[in-house]
Amino acid sequence: MDNFDYSAIGQRIKALRKKKKLNQQELADLLGKSLRTVQKYETGEIEVSIAIINQLADLLDSTPTFILGYETNTEPIRNLADVMSFLFQLEKVSGMKFDIDVKKPPRSRDWTCSLTFNGKASADFNADVCLFLEDWQNQREDVQSYGMSQTDYRRWQDQTLAYYAATPVECAEPAALSEDERLEKRKAYLNAALNENQV
Repeated sequence: MDNFDYSAIGQRIKALRKKKKLNQQELADLLGKSLRTVQKYETGEIEVSIAIINQLADLLDSTPTFILGYETNTEPIRNLADVMSFLFQLEKVSGMKFDIDVKKPPRSRDWTCSLTFNGKASADFNADVCLFLEDWQNQREDVQSYGMSQTDYRRWQDQTLAYYAATPVECAEPAALSEDERLEKRKAYLNAALNENQV
């Protein structure tokens, strides 16, 4: 979790602790930690694990993302263009590769479209995305079948965001190619595709 400002996290922990009217020793006892450890959390001297962040969030009536200082996008989705703009942003994430799978009549009975992430691909984040999507599917099924409350579902969402907030990504625009470079790459792409189909 190297990309967090532990001093700022400590200040948020301290403020939440004071709001709950707890002293440092009381918080240490609730966490099962020493007084010195809580003091180090609050001064930012040591890293606070995600497990402790989750525990602090429960004890201090907060959320893991607030304690970490992770800002979720507070802009509401206003229209379909906002959704599509987000999907375009996925193309820019280095270390993530996906395919768009379209099935429609007459080749398919239904008309379905999906983004497919291969968890075994050489892309750095694909396995993480696959693990997340698998977990999300299970959580959604639980909440849709009333096996989980909406409150627990939101808590799971927040804890998941807090966990992945520790993993930075880089975004890059695709390189601009001259027309000759583009045509050369197109030719190589078509030759590779042709060779793949002949195998």
